Amino acid sequence: MTRRKGRELVAVKNEGRVIAQNKKARHDYFVEETFEAGMVLKGTEIKAIRAGRMNLKDSFARVENGEIFLHNAHIGHYEQGNRYNHDPLRTRKLLLHRREINKLIGQSQQTGYSIVPLKVYIKNGVAKVLLGLARGKKKHDKREALKQKDAKREMDRAIRRQMKGE
Repeated sequence: MTRRKGRELVAVKNEGRVIAQNKKARHDYFVEETFEAGMVLKGTEIKAIRAGRMNLKDSFARVENGEIFLHNAHIGHYEQGNRYNHDPLRTRKLLLHRREINKLIGQSQQTGYSIVPLKVYIKNGVAKVLLGLARGKKKHDKREALKQKDAKREMDRAIRRQMKGE
């Protein structure tokens, strides 16, 4: 992830424990820009997230009434939550600065763009979502990406074999 500091872009390391990753998102989309957002959660939800009971598969973010909401993100029940447990698939509000929301609204309304959650992690005791502004890949783009991935894997193997032989 990069942040702007003055006129230059500076790489920022995500300091947090990754709870859930949407690996399918990088396969299905070109991620052009990322945003870090907080989540509005109930007590049993944050406890379940800390226990690692979250899944981002098939989840997406949508702009509704000038706010951004996370849909289809599954947070499993907290075992000690009994009757106070939450609905696992409920819609959750995401917290972003107004400037970032306006930017996402403008760019996501363009044809072919979506807002996709890439990963959920805990940073300084708070659950955060890394959102990606993404453009969908066509079938031939996915094939090309797989070819490049395989070629890179083969090159790495050849380099390792060569180093072992020396």
